[in-house]
Amino acid sequence: MGIAILIILAYLLGSVPTAVWVSKRVYGIDIREHGSGNAGATNTFRILGSKAGSLVMLGDMLKGFLAVKLALFSSLSWSGEPFMNLEIFLGLAAVIGHIFPIWADFRGGKGIATLFGMILSIQPLVAVSLVCVFFLMLFLTRYVSLSSICASIAFPLLILFIFNMPELSYRLFAIATAFLVVLTHYKNINRLLNGNENKVPLFRKRRMRRGED
Repeated sequence: MGIAILIILAYLLGSVPTAVWVSKRVYGIDIREHGSGNAGATNTFRILGSKAGSLVMLGDMLKGFLAVKLALFSSLSWSGEPFMNLEIFLGLAAVIGHIFPIWADFRGGKGIATLFGMILSIQPLVAVSLVCVFFLMLFLTRYVSLSSICASIAFPLLILFIFNMPELSYRLFAIATAFLVVLTHYKNINRLLNGNENKVPLFRKRRMRRGED
């Protein structure tokens, strides 16, 4: 199958609006009309609680995971840097689809869970390490934004110094990911510094509340 077609399919897969479908079909609301207005796991956690948030997070992760696996349908050898480059492009196409979903008026989320699913598909051991960082910070602070930022910063550190991945494209991708996640969370960083960032209501019943992702 042609690479261009695979990238289009990855984008369409990433465009599946998990948070919108769960919020509308299960809870009768559009998650984009509440809280931060983002159609992502963080806003779902905050507005609808841990059950809905976990479902959305898993769905968004699955999009990134499956998008990367589309590389198996290419004519490239299943090993080597060209194949990994294709995996990265497909994963990023899914992330872009999540942020700008064609199935939901191009109004999506920030793509953190989809990005994680992508990493899980490419390098599971790195992904497991990142999820440990994420949930440790989430357990300690209840801040999804801070947990995402810490995991993103840990990503290039793991690639460069712990797992020592040799592929230049993957190293650059890890560094760019950390930079972009921090950049897209600048509002959250300001709220964290000012002490008014909203916490996620883990292990509690859902409740409708206003806030920002």
